[in-house]
Order: sequence, then structure tokens, then C-alpha cells
Amino acid sequence: MSRLWCRVGVRAASVGLLVAGAAGGIYLGQDTRETPGGQVRVLTEADDMQLLKARQNAHVAARAWQRRAEDDAAGRAAAEAKTAAARAHALERAWKDKKAADKAKASGATVPYNGPIPKSCKEYTGNRATGCALMLEAGFGIAEFPCLNNLFNKESGWNHRAANPSGAYGIPQAFPGSKMASVADDWKTNPATQIKWGLGYVRGKYQTPCGAWSHWQSAHSY
Repeated sequence: MSRLWCRVGVRAASVGLLVAGAAGGIYLGQDTRETPGGQVRVLTEADDMQLLKARQNAHVAARAWQRRAEDDAAGRAAAEAKTAAARAHALERAWKDKKAADKAKASGATVPYNGPIPKSCKEYTGNRATGCALMLEAGFGIAEFPCLNNLFNKESGWNHRAANPSGAYGIPQAFPGSKMASVADDWKTNPATQIKWGLGYVRGKYQTPCGAWSHWQSAHSY
């Protein structure tokens, strides 16, 4: 009987040690943590690795988001700077054009063209170069310029002071010439003003310079 009670006592002691070890967080090399509800959860090394990987992934995602945000901000800043520069350039050009126009108007001299001449128009000079540049600026393709060149060659020879006894005037031979005041009041001395008016007239009536030239060839007017 004494041996039986001894064995029971040993087993009870062993169970007690196991329970005490689990409660203390040491059981077969495992970690334990207490949950908000007061329950003990055993954390293995695999749990720790998963937690570490989750933290690393979150860090990588945060860095990627930050880089995208920085790239977007830099792109917006560059676009805004480009827009501001273009606006400043346009204002400066308009100011120079107005100053030149006022001076020419007071003296009756020809108003010079201060705008850029694209590479595709470099083969032309004088009013033709101006006409080529303004035609492209108006949205027509360079393939249209031979038609415009032929048209204004026939009308005025690109002479911005060409006057017809009928009252037609300038490079596009607007009739009467005062119609070109709808573009600017320097229409008598500014080739650019005359060309802009002529391009507007062509677009409104014939859609393209080649459309206007085709009509001129059959009717000898446009």
C-alpha cells in the first residue's frame, strides 16, 4: 500500500511541475504571452518569424508608397514650372509684339515678326517664313504650306502693302482691307496680322489652305 501511494505521489508531483512550467511560460522551449482576455497563448518560433515578416512587409510597402508620393509631387512641380515658364514666355512675346506694333504704327513702318520660325519653315524668308510659322501655329500641317504659298503668291505675291483699286488689301487681299481689324488695328502695316486673318478666313470657308487653293484654281479667287 505504501508503494502505491508513493507512485501516486510521484505522478501528482510530475503533473504539478508540468502545469507550473506552462504557467511560467517555459515548456519545451516555447514562449507564452497573455492575451487581453487573460488567457495564455503559446508562441512558437514560427509565430515570431511570421510577425517579423509582417513587419518587414509593412515597412517595404510604406517605403514604396513614400517613393510614389515623392515622384508624383516632383512630377506635378515640374509640370507647374513648365506651364509657368510657357506663360511667362507668351506674355513677354505679346509685350514685345505690342511694343513693336505701336512703334511701327506711329511711324508707318512695317511691323517686324518676333515669333519663332520652326525648322520646317527655315527654307522660307520674309513674309513667307512668317506665314509658314503662323500656319503651323494655327494647327495646319506643314504639307499645307505649298498650297498657302501658291494662294498668296497669286493674290499678292506676299506683299503686305499690296492694294487693289477695288479695295482689297494686303497679303490675303481682304476685301475691304479693314476686315482685318478684327485681328488687330495694325492691319495696314503688320504682315502677321494679315496672315492670321487670312488663315482664319481659309479655315472658316475652305477648312484648309489646300481646299482654298483648289477653289482658286477653278475660280481664280477664293
